[in-house]
Amino acid sequence: MKPSAVRDLQEGPRWGLSQEEAARRLREGGPNTLTREQPRPAWLFLGRQFRSGMVWLLLGACGIAGLLGELADAVAIATIVLLNALVGFLQEYRADRAVLALRALTAPNARVLRDGVSAMIPASEVVPGDALVLEAGDVVAADARLLDAHALLTLEAALTGESTPVDKKVGALPDGTPLAERGDRVFMGTSVAAGTAVAEVMATGMATELGRIAHLVQTAEESETPLQQRLEGVTRMLLVVCVVVAVLVAGLGLLRGQGWLELLLAAVALAVAAVPEGLPTVVTLALAVGVQRMARVNVLVRQMQAVETLGAATVICTDKTGTLTAGIMEVREVWPPTAERRVLEIAAGCCDAELPTQGKAGAGDPTELALLLAARAQGFERTDLERERPRRAEQPFDSDRRRMSILRSDGVLYVKGALEALLPLCRDVPLGVKEANAALAGRALRVLAVAEGRGADEKDLTLLGLVGLADPPRPEAVEAVRAAREAGVRTVMITGDHPATAVAIARELGLLREGESPEGTVHARVTAEDKLRIVRGWKERGEIVAMTGDGVNDAPALREAHIGIAMGRTGAEVTREASDLILTDDNFASIVAAVREGRGIYENIRKTLVYLLAGNGGELVLMLGASLLGLPLPLLPLHLLWVNLVTDGLPALALVMDPVATDVMQRPPRRPDQPMLGKREWGAVLATSLVDACVTLCTFLWALRHLSLVEARTLAFTVLVLCQLLRAFSARSERLLFWEVGPFNNRPLLAVVTLTVALQLGIQQVPALARFFSLVPLSVEQLALAFGLGLIPVSLLELRKLAVRGYARARGPASGPLSAR
Repeated sequence: MKPSAVRDLQEGPRWGLSQEEAARRLREGGPNTLTREQPRPAWLFLGRQFRSGMVWLLLGACGIAGLLGELADAVAIATIVLLNALVGFLQEYRADRAVLALRALTAPNARVLRDGVSAMIPASEVVPGDALVLEAGDVVAADARLLDAHALLTLEAALTGESTPVDKKVGALPDGTPLAERGDRVFMGTSVAAGTAVAEVMATGMATELGRIAHLVQTAEESETPLQQRLEGVTRMLLVVCVVVAVLVAGLGLLRGQGWLELLLAAVALAVAAVPEGLPTVVTLALAVGVQRMARVNVLVRQMQAVETLGAATVICTDKTGTLTAGIMEVREVWPPTAERRVLEIAAGCCDAELPTQGKAGAGDPTELALLLAARAQGFERTDLERERPRRAEQPFDSDRRRMSILRSDGVLYVKGALEALLPLCRDVPLGVKEANAALAGRALRVLAVAEGRGADEKDLTLLGLVGLADPPRPEAVEAVRAAREAGVRTVMITGDHPATAVAIARELGLLREGESPEGTVHARVTAEDKLRIVRGWKERGEIVAMTGDGVNDAPALREAHIGIAMGRTGAEVTREASDLILTDDNFASIVAAVREGRGIYENIRKTLVYLLAGNGGELVLMLGASLLGLPLPLLPLHLLWVNLVTDGLPALALVMDPVATDVMQRPPRRPDQPMLGKREWGAVLATSLVDACVTLCTFLWALRHLSLVEARTLAFTVLVLCQLLRAFSARSERLLFWEVGPFNNRPLLAVVTLTVALQLGIQQVPALARFFSLVPLSVEQLALAFGLGLIPVSLLELRKLAVRGYARARGPASGPLSAR
């Protein structure tokens, strides 16, 4: 507050506490801070990486290999598990540190009266009974009752969702008055837009309205992500398959009189063949790629699983102010248009706000700031007016007068306020002003009347016109809402604003179209409990819910939703802590862009999973077939690990980096109950597994007749590797041929296949590596045969796509368009 104003307060009633009493209350009641989540320890992030059944299956195989003395196999499996855990740990730990850095944005001080003297203290030292001294730009440090107020307006969007300034005045209101209408109180975390006040602190810390909402966060339940649920389903199926096949092989082996050691070695080989060891790493990399892509669209990811979850969203519950709208007031219309410049000059001349200047931030009522900007666009600067015709007297706005006036040195009185307050004072009134006022208000605009007169008395005024203001929709939000609708994602607006304002903005954004009811789509005047109820309601219907917000009243709903999205610029600290994602630009369009990336990541994970499982299925059928035929093991466990990690796993890592399909936002969202792999995907896995296994097993049978066991294994090993490597190009799309997808728009895949072929040849040709892998070099003729056989699976897959396409054409247009992926 200005020094003169502070002196006036000190000469008035005795408010506030003594230093001794304040210190006593601070000791008894504790600091004025919110109980917040502590930074999570590093060990917790590391432990989270070992929750998957797939990881425990791998650890079991590692233990068996170690007991059998197969140290190379055991070390290889353990290395896989640890590397995967390390990648996931580093990503989530770094994201959490980034969020901790954002906490530094909120650390306000407070001005209080102690021993009758104004003093600036840390907000954490404010206690009940303190007298807060407030002025424009201050952040309120605690919940307080007004003792004295002059033209006080506060911004409470962070607490109530109300976007326009709230008029405050002294006077007790009933206890049951809704929070958004408590004009006699100011609340912790809100800010002063205009005016001055002194307020007695009634509650601090967790006893405040802000603290009450923060407490609700602890009662909200975090949801398991769809990806976690689906991958666990795949893992359970793999465990069942692994156990059934192991029992079958063990039973056959016992019937043939095989020894336990040999059977255990076969069991390890089958476990390695059945489990896609690279899957955890592939999923982690896919999500990490999503993290990087989302960062490019202004989304900071706290939990990697949230990348895919957002792509599965069927409902986005979003705050209005600052997310769908710009979060600032803007002059939308001036009536009459012929007098626009004069109306804006008088309106801007009757303002106390200050626009930002070089080296100085702007301050004041958002409505006045909007008037000053509109006047500047007309070539009028309020600073020039203050220099040429300084003010002689002024009467500030208050809720009783509903107007403000400033007398200039030339004798002209500038007046603005509600039309109802100005009409009785006006002598000259334009025709149709009441109709124009009704029309502007009907479009949910905040309407100000502007008048001028002579002398300090507010009488015989001339009404010049009307100004309609509103918080405008973000231009990009309109397109984002349309894109979300086309993608089958329902956008639900949740706001603390007046219902008429909310509905008008919803229609302007395209959330509501002609004839559509706002019920279920637009929720106005909501509380924190309402938001929590709305999110739970959608979840009970089986929807995947994303919730956005910036105020602490959004935090419980953010925690409850499948994915919580906080605002990075304006979001409260407790809101960011409750979130999974943070928007660095507070823009709804960024959410829709992130949905696109999330859908692309899910599609990449799914097709990569099909590719991996087809490879593992081929290995499993190969090993099982050889066992049923009474043949020696075609591949050793170390060979299978090499296939799964290097010649199968590396292409899978490249597949998850495929570009997002161009039509991904034209498809409906996948159903929440849809499994990760449906009948079509499992059919593809089975068919491809049989082809890979048949080609490799036939090669092994032929080689056993003409070559030694080591040579036969080397040839079968090479054929299986080439089958899977070349099949990666076909795995990029279920319908399009590999050259139609774009053979050169995934350069990592080209590089990986080339590198892996070189590695496969290298472990045969380098003597030390050949001994380690129990291999021998192949001749040029044998390598040519292996390449020819390796082309069989990919050729059959591409021919199948052509057959499906021909069948679709034969059925006609009713079969539907082909997907771009």
